[in-house]
Amino acid sequence: MGKPTGFMEYQRQLPGDREPLERIKDWNEFHYQFEEEQLKIQGARCMECGTPYCHTGVIINGAVSGCPLNNLIPEWNDLIYRGLWREALERLHKTNNFPEFTGRVCPAPCEGACTCGLHGQPVTIKNNECAIIDRAYEEGWVVPRPPAIRTGKKIAVVGSGPSGLAAAAQLNKAGHWVTVFERADRVGGLLMYGIPNMKLDKKIVQRRIDILAAEGITFVTNTEVGKDFPVGRLLGEFDAVILCGGSTKPRDLPVEGRNLQGIHFAMEFLKANTKSLLDSNLEDGNYISAAGKDVVVIGGGDTGTDCVATAIRHGCRSVVQLEIMPQPPKTRAADNPWPQFPRVLKVDYGQEEAAALYGADPRQYCVMTKRFVGDEQGRVKEVHTVQVEWVKGPQDRLVPQEIPGTEKVWPAQLVLLAMGFVGPERQLLDQLGVELDQFGNVKADFGKFRTNIPKVFVAGDMRRGQSLVVWAIREGRGAARECDRFLMGNTNLP
Repeated sequence: MGKPTGFMEYQRQLPGDREPLERIKDWNEFHYQFEEEQLKIQGARCMECGTPYCHTGVIINGAVSGCPLNNLIPEWNDLIYRGLWREALERLHKTNNFPEFTGRVCPAPCEGACTCGLHGQPVTIKNNECAIIDRAYEEGWVVPRPPAIRTGKKIAVVGSGPSGLAAAAQLNKAGHWVTVFERADRVGGLLMYGIPNMKLDKKIVQRRIDILAAEGITFVTNTEVGKDFPVGRLLGEFDAVILCGGSTKPRDLPVEGRNLQGIHFAMEFLKANTKSLLDSNLEDGNYISAAGKDVVVIGGGDTGTDCVATAIRHGCRSVVQLEIMPQPPKTRAADNPWPQFPRVLKVDYGQEEAAALYGADPRQYCVMTKRFVGDEQGRVKEVHTVQVEWVKGPQDRLVPQEIPGTEKVWPAQLVLLAMGFVGPERQLLDQLGVELDQFGNVKADFGKFRTNIPKVFVAGDMRRGQSLVVWAIREGRGAARECDRFLMGNTNLP
């Protein structure tokens, strides 16, 4: 521990962002980075606690506390403080294959469990992580490292999102031949097409994919297993299979008028936008445009925020984000103590931009959508809502109850449904005959990742349901370890 009193001497500070009204004019990332001396100061704030909850990754009260990857956070914070950046990278890569992704898009449960946050502000763990990996790329320390020996075993990974990439990277390190199948035209899954460019630049995603390819991983795009590539070939040509297809079936809103034109799932909107941006800088017009429209986003999570920010960059006339749940408190509630994940109000980049452009936070809480109303051409023109309050129902579960007299009509020529996902798509799973759990996810125990079908494993959202990128990476690493054990009788993978 390089600075025992650092947490008392220094205050938490983060580098600034580009001004909202400036950054909405482009699709570039907008976070600045500190100079080295400022980063050392932030690293010095790490207390190196006797019991560092930041890297525990346990579930408390239904949410993760600490890092699911068990990142060695106190170690690399200390190394930052001492200026040992290459050693910090080595510690970081021991547990995390892709810190350039988590350092940008993770909600940082590590910071919610930081001991400094018990009576003050937590260490800037997420920013420190991003600084390490960005410095490593700048210095040329991240280079392809193919395995010296090959086992001859062939493994198929279905899906190239964070769990699939993590599984592929680990199994390739163990010397197996790995083929990753991706049904889209680009590798990366939600990292490529589910997260907007200003939040995660696709050059950063492609940079890591190029390294994985140079290490010997084969990527097959535009190929949907079970449709373009038969299941029989999958099971016949490979010694093991890992399913990493994600939880991609969106939650729908079956209310009156749902079939009107102009109502889309959030991922339709986001994926088409990113693909058109990468293909032609939006010049081909192959995306759902929000330009000049009143936009209603239904759903208050990260995906909803991404829809808000994307619609603003299109030049929408107005944007509102409807959330059926109550507004979170600004500070921890009594039933949400440290080190639980803090369920508090956060203002993300999309809300910042909407407030700067339109003068107010776009989020409206405790709002239930009742119906959509269209014009004579069958296009949506209004969203009708009502306010609700949450009351105890059967078995003391909270349920929404409408408040009379609170009906409201919102103008809308574009409605985006960002209410999460209900499980994986079934076509491939039904063909394989894998067993599902009560939630419609592929059934496999955490830590073992084996399905009921011999030599078929599963990882990520397809197994655990909709979750975080950091969980997907952990699951991919875990499934790779168990797959390696299955193939070789033992494993050295972490």
